[in-house]
Amino acid sequence: MGPITAGVLQLVALTGALALVHIPLGNHLARVYSSRRHLRVERWIYQGIGADPDTEMTWTAYLRGVLAFSAVGVLFLYGLQRLQGVLPGSLGFGAIDPDQAFNTAVSFVTNTNWQSYYGEQAMGHVVQTAGLAVQNFVSAAVGMAVAVALVRGFARSRSGELGNFWSDLVRGVVRVLLPLAFVAAVVLVACGVIQNFSGIHEVGQFMGGSQQWNGGAVASQEAVKELGTNGGGYFNANSAHPFENPTPFSNLFEIFLILVVPFSLPRAFGVMVGSVRQGYAILAAMGTIWLGFVALMMWTEFSHHGPAFDLAGGAMEGKEVRFGIGGSSIFAVSTTLTSTGAVDSFHSSFTGLGGGITLLGMMLGEIAPGGVGSGLYGMLIMAVIAVFIAGLMVGRTPEYLGKKIGTREIKLAALYILVTPALALVLTACAMALPTPAHSMTNSGAHGFSEILYAYTSAANNNGSAFAGLNADTRWFNSTLGLAMLFGRFVPIVCVLALAGSLGRQTPVPATAGTLRTEKPLFTGLLVGAVLIITGLTYFPALALGPLAEGLA
Repeated sequence: MGPITAGVLQLVALTGALALVHIPLGNHLARVYSSRRHLRVERWIYQGIGADPDTEMTWTAYLRGVLAFSAVGVLFLYGLQRLQGVLPGSLGFGAIDPDQAFNTAVSFVTNTNWQSYYGEQAMGHVVQTAGLAVQNFVSAAVGMAVAVALVRGFARSRSGELGNFWSDLVRGVVRVLLPLAFVAAVVLVACGVIQNFSGIHEVGQFMGGSQQWNGGAVASQEAVKELGTNGGGYFNANSAHPFENPTPFSNLFEIFLILVVPFSLPRAFGVMVGSVRQGYAILAAMGTIWLGFVALMMWTEFSHHGPAFDLAGGAMEGKEVRFGIGGSSIFAVSTTLTSTGAVDSFHSSFTGLGGGITLLGMMLGEIAPGGVGSGLYGMLIMAVIAVFIAGLMVGRTPEYLGKKIGTREIKLAALYILVTPALALVLTACAMALPTPAHSMTNSGAHGFSEILYAYTSAANNNGSAFAGLNADTRWFNSTLGLAMLFGRFVPIVCVLALAGSLGRQTPVPATAGTLRTEKPLFTGLLVGAVLIITGLTYFPALALGPLAEGLA
C-alpha cells in the first residue's frame, strides 16, 4: 500500500467514526445542558462551592462567573508552580520562574496550553496532575458553557437569562468530559501510552552517556488533552513522543478525540434550537473547510519532487515515520483548525505552503470544527456575519433563527472577529520591530517571520501549538504571549455572552417568503465563503510576507 492510499484510508476511517458518534453524542450533549435534574455528586459539588444551580443568570452574571472562576484558576496554578520545589512528587524540580509561571498558568486556564518549557524537565507529578490536568477539564468545560449560553440566547425569547454557569460548568465535567476521558485513557493505555507515577530513571547508554526519562500519568492527561482540545504535553516532543502516541492507531484515535466533541456540538445546537437541520448546516460548513484543508495539506506534502522526496514518498522532514505524511497531515490540520495545539510532527519543517495551511487554520478563528465550545460559538458568530451580508445584498433586515440582527448584534459580532487579528498582527509587528525578540528566531527571512507570526497567532486564538524554531522562553515572549492568551480568550467571551443576552431578550419574528433559509446548502456556501474571504482580507499581507513568500520562492 502506498503512502497516499494509506493517508486517504485513514481520512475515510476517521470521517466514518465521527459520523457514527455525531448523533448519539450530540443528543447526549443537548440532554446534559437541558436537563433539570442534578446528580448526587453534582449536588455535593454545588454545596462545596456554595452555588445554587437552579438560579438563572443574566449575561452579566454569567460573565462574572466565568471571569471569577478563571481568575481563581490562574492564581492557583501560578502558586502551584512557584511552590513546586517544596511539594511532594516534584521529581527534584525547583520553582518555576515568575514570568514562565504566569505564562503557563494563563495558558492552561485559557485552554491554550502553550508551553515555553520542556515538560519532562520542568514539571513534577503534582503540578502535572493537580494543576495542568485539572485545568484541561475545567477550561474545556468553560468553553462548552459559553457556547451553550449563546445557543440559549437563540432558543429563548423575551428573557435575558442564559442558564446557570456553575451548573453548566459542573455538568460539562461530570457528565461529558470525565466519562469520555476515562474510556479514552483505557484505550490509550492498551495502545502502549504510559500511566504511572514513577520517578526519573535511566533508559540506556548512548555514545558514552546516559539518557533519562521520568514517568507520569500520561494516558489520563493525554486523553483529556485531546478530548478537551487543550494541547500541551507531558513531554517536549508532545504527541510525537512514543510515550504519548506510540502507534499509527493511537495517532488516529487521538485525532478522533480532538474532533469528536466539536463535530458533535452542532447536533446539540440543532436539537436545542428546535431544528436539527440548522445544526446540519453548521456541521456542513465546518466539515467542508476541514476536509478541504486536509486535502490541500496532503497535496502540498506529497507533491514535492526530487530524489530525497521521491525516496521518502513525500516531504518527510520533521515527521514521525510511525505516522507518515498522511497521519501527520490530518493531525496538523485538525490541531490547528481546533484550539488543541497538540502536535505529532514539526510544523516548522513542513513545506512553505504546508506551514501556511497550519497558520491559516488558526487564522480562521478555529471554527472548523474549532475548540470544545469555542468552535461552535465562533461559527455562530460567523453565521451572524453571513446573515448580515445576505441582508445587505437584498436590502432586508437580517434575521437568524427568528432573531433580528440589529446594530448592537452586528457590532458585537464585528468586535469578536477583530480582537484576535489585532492581537496577533500588532504583537508580531512589535516583535519584529524591536531588537531583542528577533534574537529568539532560529531562522531569518520569511521562515523566521513565520515563526513569530505563528506564535502570536497561536496564542491569540488560544491554540497553543508552536511552529518551533523560536525560543519563546524569554521575558518578552512569556509576558506578551500570556497577555495575548488572556485577551484572546476573554474579550471574545464578553462579546459572545453580550450577544446571547441581546438575542435572548428579543421576541422571535415569524419566517416569511423573504426570509433567508439558513438551513439550506446556499447558506452553508455563503457561510464558508464569508469565513474564507474575511480571513483572507485580514491576514493576506502577513501571509504574503511569511509562508507564501517561502512557498513560492
